[in-house]
Amino acid sequence: MSTERSPKAEEIIHHTRMLLTTGGYKSFSYADLAERVQIRKASIHHHFPGKADLVQAVVSDYRQEARAGMAATSQHFAGDALGEINGYVNYWATCIKENTSPFCICVMLAVELPQLPEEVAQEVSGHFSDLASWLTNILQRGATSGVFILRESAAVEAKSLMATVHGAMVAARAFNNADLFLQIVKPVLNKLIAPR
Repeated sequence: MSTERSPKAEEIIHHTRMLLTTGGYKSFSYADLAERVQIRKASIHHHFPGKADLVQAVVSDYRQEARAGMAATSQHFAGDALGEINGYVNYWATCIKENTSPFCICVMLAVELPQLPEEVAQEVSGHFSDLASWLTNILQRGATSGVFILRESAAVEAKSLMATVHGAMVAARAFNNADLFLQIVKPVLNKLIAPR
């Protein structure tokens, strides 16, 4: 469900996303945004009455982009389950290495989940559900075709892989080492791949 927004509203969304990526929900105020966007706080309130409205819009957009990315990855690899999983992992490896989107905003916000406004928390949880469902489907198809060996259910393995990817993001940031991401994720992924 795409919303028509003014260029200024899109600029506010863009800067909010950057702030969420680096520090989470509580790390910024409308005053911080006003300074970045070069408008008054009242103008931000005109576009987004409250911070929860703004962050919900950002996360909703993020979810739409993520779902589109998952669909594009699946379409690109056309049933190649290992290719789809590698596509997901390599997407984040590239984002981290090139610093284009070095951290999933939903991972950042999940840390704050108990304190988030309900509408934001629902979007964040929804993102994890979307991703877990997509990965579960891929792993199940891969197991059926003999590409993967699952030691647990596809749903549990999907959540484990997702947690590994997200944990590797944290480690890459904590150690300021983009290469650490794949050093952590690849061995876990290799354990899923059936021997040839």
